[in-house]
Amino acid sequence: MSKSIAAIKAEYPLPAYNYRVTILNDGKSETIGFSEVSGLSVAYDPVTYKDGFSFAMGYAIIPGMAKPVSVTLKRGLTRAGGYLQAWLEAASHGKISDGVKRDVLIDLCDESGTPVIRWTVSAAMPVKLDAPSFNASGNEVAIASLELVAPKVKVEFGL
Repeated sequence: MSKSIAAIKAEYPLPAYNYRVTILNDGKSETIGFSEVSGLSVAYDPVTYKDGFSFAMGYAIIPGMAKPVSVTLKRGLTRAGGYLQAWLEAASHGKISDGVKRDVLIDLCDESGTPVIRWTVSAAMPVKLDAPSFNASGNEVAIASLELVAPKVKVEFGL
């Protein structure tokens, strides 16, 4: 018996190229196109716990503190682009109360552009902006890389 279209749609893996990045700032949102997003991972430092009965029962390994999330966003440079540079400059002045930390939403979309899975990077702060490499004999697009650090990332399925 063949599967229904709805079952195939629910079980078929989503392509990784159809995504959208939105940066939230004081009730406003800025959707920016990036050529690559990487670093959406959650990791914990393991903690070894030993008690008085460890000799008989063995020791326990439990999750410790969550490691900070380091997300890298890559984007082609444009003549009008200045939003990311302004955000990084605001962070370099050290005024955290001035909206330096922002939530970043990365939506993986289906074929119609509707978000299906969302990664919410909470209180992200830019820490590094890499300019592209320049080569007179090449024909590549100039790609800049922005690195963000955040305390946590949350994943939502079935939006």
